[in-house]
Amino acid sequence: MRNFALAAVAALMVSACATPSVEAQSSDADLMKAFPQAVAGQQRHVLSLPPLDNEDAVKVELLIGQTKTIDCNHQTLGGQLEERTAEGWGYNYYVLPEVRGGASTMMGCPPGSEREAFVTLPQQTLVRYNSRLPIVIYTPENVEVRYRLWRADEVRGLN
Repeated sequence: MRNFALAAVAALMVSACATPSVEAQSSDADLMKAFPQAVAGQQRHVLSLPPLDNEDAVKVELLIGQTKTIDCNHQTLGGQLEERTAEGWGYNYYVLPEVRGGASTMMGCPPGSEREAFVTLPQQTLVRYNSRLPIVIYTPENVEVRYRLWRADEVRGLN
């Protein structure tokens, strides 16, 4: 009995020291080969997410915009984020070909209401949380990408 316990502990220690599989050793650089390089005037943003217990209960909101000096009006940028597929790989990525001046509420603002703010595209882009694949976004060089995580609450029934 004692020998069995020692053998079990030794087996656990050996398995803990084993090298990870080839799949686990693949680097982010290898994975990025699936995605095209950024074209002139564009930049590639890569968001790698950490593993979560229940990734199906989380969505990633992409906030794409620019930091600008604005007044008291609500402002948005113009542009359309496109979803594309990496040819031969089947991985999705996102492209914002151009960003334009967008809309503003055009209210009269009091003097001194100017401030710095992050002005975004009007669309809300929610993508699946997936720690195994990066979220890749191509934008013009003067555009920032930020993100926010949304978590699902418990499922409730109607009475």
